Amino acid sequence: MWLPKQVVADMLLEFLEEDLGLTDVTTAILVDEDVEAEGVIVAKEDGVAAGLWEACILAEMVGLRVEYSIADGERFRRGDIIFKVRGDARTILAIERTLLNLLSRMCGIATATRRLVDKVREAGLDVKIAATRKIPPGLRYFDKKAVEVGGGDTHRLRLEDMILIKDNHVALVGSVREAVAKAKARASFAYKIEVEVSSIEEAIEAAEAGADIVMLDNFTVSMVEEAVKLLEERGLRRRVLIEVSGGIDEENIVEYVSKGIDIVSLGRLTHSVKAIDLSLDIRRV
Repeated sequence: MWLPKQVVADMLLEFLEEDLGLTDVTTAILVDEDVEAEGVIVAKEDGVAAGLWEACILAEMVGLRVEYSIADGERFRRGDIIFKVRGDARTILAIERTLLNLLSRMCGIATATRRLVDKVREAGLDVKIAATRKIPPGLRYFDKKAVEVGGGDTHRLRLEDMILIKDNHVALVGSVREAVAKAKARASFAYKIEVEVSSIEEAIEAAEAGADIVMLDNFTVSMVEEAVKLLEERGLRRRVLIEVSGGIDEENIVEYVSKGIDIVSLGRLTHSVKAIDLSLDIRRV
């Protein structure tokens, strides 16, 4: 996942302006002008690196020099230095919290994603781990990028990316079958059609209607197993990708992915992620 550097810089500048206001009053009072310093960001726990390119953009656009010896997607250990900045001391302190927030969150998402990806691979299964759109406003690019860095799939980035028929759409249209028929009749051939279903009967209905992807929402493991079995018996399994979502975590994910599905999507990767604990230590040079 990639955006032009200037687009990312503009988003980061908004974050910085939100935090900074007119000035960092504490630093302006305590730190003299033209003091040179070096800041090092140290990991206080193990994790997977993400957001280094974005951190570089933020630091460089305010005139700091950067250095790092680890790349996005690589693992780091507690105590490792993952990022260095050098330059005006006032500037380093002014961007400290924005820089740490960005890296901590992106590393946290990448780490959580990698943990699930590894669990699935260790079980010998080829199932995609995907994010959702359960992301705070303004963080879409950064959160989805971190999922990708962690080895996951971004799923829809925005509403325009795919037709995803949910329960509220069905409630307004009348039925799964009618909703799929309407989508196929009116949409461009370029769009895939996914249907979120809440019962095994709806899963069969969506596949028969011609959906490309069937999302089994809040299904138990036994319900997933039964749905896959019925789709196979009716000759429908090869027509669709099967996604499961809802109630899936690190403890039960292997149970779900072992039932013959293709995709697991988890809101928890972004809506309640645990940020990686990082700190910035600064010294005068």
